[in-house]
Amino acid sequence: MNLSIALEQPDRKLALFGVADRHLKMIREAFGVHIVGRVDELHLSGEKEQVAKAAAVLDQMQRKLRRQEWVSVEEVGETILTVTGQTRERSEGDIDVYMRARTIRPKTAGQMRYVQAMNGHDLTFCTGPAGTGKTYLAVAAAASLLKHGQVKRIILARPAVEAGERLGFLPGDLQAKVNPYLRPLFDALHDMMEFEQVKRFMVNDVIEVIPLAFMRGRTLNDSVIILDEAQNTTPSQMLMFLTRLGHDSKMIVTGDPSQVDLPEDAPSGLADAMVRLRGIKGVALVELEREDIVRHRLVQSIVNAYEKRDA
Repeated sequence: MNLSIALEQPDRKLALFGVADRHLKMIREAFGVHIVGRVDELHLSGEKEQVAKAAAVLDQMQRKLRRQEWVSVEEVGETILTVTGQTRERSEGDIDVYMRARTIRPKTAGQMRYVQAMNGHDLTFCTGPAGTGKTYLAVAAAASLLKHGQVKRIILARPAVEAGERLGFLPGDLQAKVNPYLRPLFDALHDMMEFEQVKRFMVNDVIEVIPLAFMRGRTLNDSVIILDEAQNTTPSQMLMFLTRLGHDSKMIVTGDPSQVDLPEDAPSGLADAMVRLRGIKGVALVELEREDIVRHRLVQSIVNAYEKRDA
């Protein structure tokens, strides 16, 4: 069988073929096909089934290059294994992220329900006390979807509300002013992928970390959109955020209803939305408990002590 594949970006053949055509050699050896590169296309020849598999690998590689500068040898190898059905066995709920040899696993039954909800729904709300992995697992799920080409972008948003203290004037440009509010999202990202990769993705707008106020007027397709600290939104802000959801996108909303930093007379948009949207098809509501806290062992004791005193 002979097959020709058009190159989507002929000027980036080095990224697709690899240094000294290393990526093409890996595909040749894996499927026993003959591959010849031309100016703006590749010619494949060999057994029909093997040519089809090699073409599937090349298609996934070209999809990766739409959103990143380079395809690594490891990514080529993983793609070949995926196409040949030789991917290693994973436990249910495992999340495959960019960091080499790193798999994120739910550690409690509640976290497992959360991961399953994100996988099976376009809109997931997750509430729970500090340390239950609400933000961390959401970022991990988003990174996995991006890695496997199921989305093109990750948008991480957070309301710029101060936690009980006034920071006053902050120096620097806009990014410097909002960075303190967005730091927890950056921390989670750097656990999922190398620093240089995060930087490259942000420069190319593959990953965007922004204050909630900057979401107005946008429609976000082919994306994972995460709203963190959602208990600090008003109902109107929550409505604005939820209506940004575009085609082939997922939205994850996380928050801790016990840590609302809004003025006392302002209702929380998170609590309001969970009441309004309960029972709607395609929307998942997950409530994590103290038993799902996975930070330092003292965190669970601290949460318990404060809840008893408040009661």
